[in-house]
Amino acid sequence: MARSYAVSFQNQTISATAQMAQVFVNPGTSCSLEFLRGWLSQAGSTTSNMESVALQTQVTAFPTLTSTTPAKLNFLDPASQITGATTGAAGTSGTVGSVIGAGTKSAVYNDNFNILNGWLWVPTPMETIVMNAGAASGLGLYTPAGAVSTPSWSGGMTYQER
Repeated sequence: MARSYAVSFQNQTISATAQMAQVFVNPGTSCSLEFLRGWLSQAGSTTSNMESVALQTQVTAFPTLTSTTPAKLNFLDPASQITGATTGAAGTSGTVGSVIGAGTKSAVYNDNFNILNGWLWVPTPMETIVMNAGAASGLGLYTPAGAVSTPSWSGGMTYQER
């Protein structure tokens, strides 16, 4: 049975820099990751504004992030094989990027949303994203045009280890 985990952040001020990773998960060499959900929202502004969002792969050099350990969605499961780190390296996860990283980014899914509504990506089974073990790239939730400057952003991604 696949084990599910979430990498998320809450009530953070995120960078207005274009192409910044807000969540980044990079599979290690021992298991593949199937991404099942992504979300991004804010609670710091009541002004309507549009925001772009993208799920993108990125290869070395990875973004610099805040180390974020994945949370178990089934509390009897063992800890994830992914560990929190600031480097975006294989087998790690992090949130709220501070440095973009020079690695090539490839868009998998692009969208836009009104910041008053938030954004939620829940793919059908045929649309999930699988990052294979040893793939040499991670998957990130990015703000391609830079985030609207407001505090209190929350977001994350859920995945299963396969």
